[in-house]
Amino acid sequence: MSLGGGTLLAMLLFLAVNLWMLTSTRSRIDLELSQCQPERVGIVFGTSHWTRSGARNPHFEGRMRAAASLVHDGRVAHLLLSGDNSTRYYNEPVTMWKDLRGRNIPDAVMTLDYAGFSTFDTLARARDVFAVKRALLVTQSWHLPRALFIADALGIEARGCAAPERPSDSTLRLRAREWVARVATLGDLYLWGREPHFLGPMEPLEITPRRGPVSASGAASEDDTARESTNDSSASTPR
Repeated sequence: MSLGGGTLLAMLLFLAVNLWMLTSTRSRIDLELSQCQPERVGIVFGTSHWTRSGARNPHFEGRMRAAASLVHDGRVAHLLLSGDNSTRYYNEPVTMWKDLRGRNIPDAVMTLDYAGFSTFDTLARARDVFAVKRALLVTQSWHLPRALFIADALGIEARGCAAPERPSDSTLRLRAREWVARVATLGDLYLWGREPHFLGPMEPLEITPRRGPVSASGAASEDDTARESTNDSSASTPR
C-alpha cells in the first residue's frame, strides 16, 4: 500500500507540474507565425540539422523558417542563435547561421552563442552574457512552455513564437521527453540551483538600425559580419 500510494503521489505531482507550466504560459504563446508579436530580439534555440535516419530535421527547418520570416517581416530586429558546440564536429549555431544566410538574412542581425547546451543555458546566457531583458522565443509549440517558464524564473520578459512543424517519427518521442524535462526543470530552478556550464564576460547585443528592408533578393552587404560571442568559440566545452 505504501508503494502504491507513493507511486500515485509521484504521478499526481508529475501531472501537476506539467499542467502548471502549460497553463501559466499558454496566453503568451502565438501558435501561428503570422500572429507572432514584434520584439527587438528573437532567441532561436538550436537543434540538430539532421535526424538519426539521415533526413533533414523538420524541427530545425521550422525554426529557421520562422526566424527568417520574423526578420523579413520586420517583427524582429536581431536574432540570437544559441546552440550546442560541445565538440569540433558539431556546431549548431554555425549551422543555423549558414542556413539563415541562405534565406537572405544579413549577418549584421545575427549573433552566435556557442554555449547554449540546453534551454536553461541558452536563457541564462541570454540574460547574463548578452544582456537580454525582453525576447521572442522561437521554437516548436511543445518546447515553448518550458522555455517561457525558465525565462520567467530568470527575470526575462518573453513571449513564444511557435515555429511551423510537421509530423515526424521523432515528434511523439520528443513530446514525451518534454513532459519529463518540465519536471526536471522545476528541480533545476528551485531545488539544486543549477548554473550554466559556461558564462564568461558580458557582451551586450549590438542592435543597430538596418540600412534598408531585408528583401528576398537582397542579402547582407559585404561589410556585414555575423557577431560571434568572442569568449565562447574556443572555450564552450562544459566545465
